[in-house]
Amino acid sequence: MEVRSEDANYFGIGIMQFKRGYNIGTLWRSAHILGASYIFTIGKSYKKQASDVLKSWREIPLFHYEDFEDFYKHIPYNSRLVGVELDDRAEMLSEYQHTPRAVYLLGAEDNGLPSEVLDKCHEIVQLPGTNSLNVAVAGSIVMYDRVSKLPTRMPQFKK
Repeated sequence: MEVRSEDANYFGIGIMQFKRGYNIGTLWRSAHILGASYIFTIGKSYKKQASDVLKSWREIPLFHYEDFEDFYKHIPYNSRLVGVELDDRAEMLSEYQHTPRAVYLLGAEDNGLPSEVLDKCHEIVQLPGTNSLNVAVAGSIVMYDRVSKLPTRMPQFKK
């Protein structure tokens, strides 16, 4: 499948029930650098962290949803919800073809994504390994994999 640059419209990435705020700051920074359109949290609000040294809040928005149902009602039109989880149904990230309009959902490191959430995902991908990675690291790897395989609008940084 050939994907034209103008078809790779957007992607968002977020965490459900994160445990540590600095992971959101780190994910926000990576999302900004790797061309995400937005990030989000589900279930817990984010408080500003020193880990976002680029002040990414000035560049891409953060949305907060009270619970999964609230989030699910607000997924952008014609987007695919992609769960990132160690799961028997998951496709290995190395084999995965990213969709042009995606919303990547990560779970907390200790609990992951609940099965009822995974059931609502259009696709599930997993990274290699038998244990979960730090959630910000896992999200950064997923975003890097996306930009390496699919044309993505990258931010222009000032020199």
